[in-house]
Amino acid sequence: MIQALIPAIAELAGGWLKGKAEEKAATSKAKVAKAVAEAEVMKVAATHEAGWEKIMAQGSQDSWKDEAWTILFIIIIAMCFIPFTQPYVENGFEALSRTPDWFQWAMYASIGASFGIRGIKGFKK
Repeated sequence: MIQALIPAIAELAGGWLKGKAEEKAATSKAKVAKAVAEAEVMKVAATHEAGWEKIMAQGSQDSWKDEAWTILFIIIIAMCFIPFTQPYVENGFEALSRTPDWFQWAMYASIGASFGIRGIKGFKK
C-alpha cells in the first residue's frame, strides 16, 4: 500500500516543485522586462535632453544675453573695488533683496539659462 502511494506523492511533489520553478522563472522574466523598459525610458530621455540642449545652443549662437549678463557682472564686481561706487552697489543689492520672490526666481532662471545651468536646482547647490 505504501509502495503504491510513493509514486503519487513523488508526482505531487514534482508537480509542486515544477510550479514553483515556473513561478520563479516568471518573476525573473518580469524583473528583466521591467529593467529593460526602464533602461529604454532613460535612453529616450537622454536622447531628448541632448536634442534639447543642441537646439538651445543653436538658438543662442546669435544671442547677446550671455554677454550682457557677463558684462553686467564684471561691472558690478569692478564697482565693488571703486570706493565711491560701493554705496551704489550696496543699495542696489538691498533693493534687489526687497523684490518679490517670483522676480528673484525669474532672474535666477534667466541667468541660469544664459550660462547653461539647467533648472533652478543648479542654484541651490
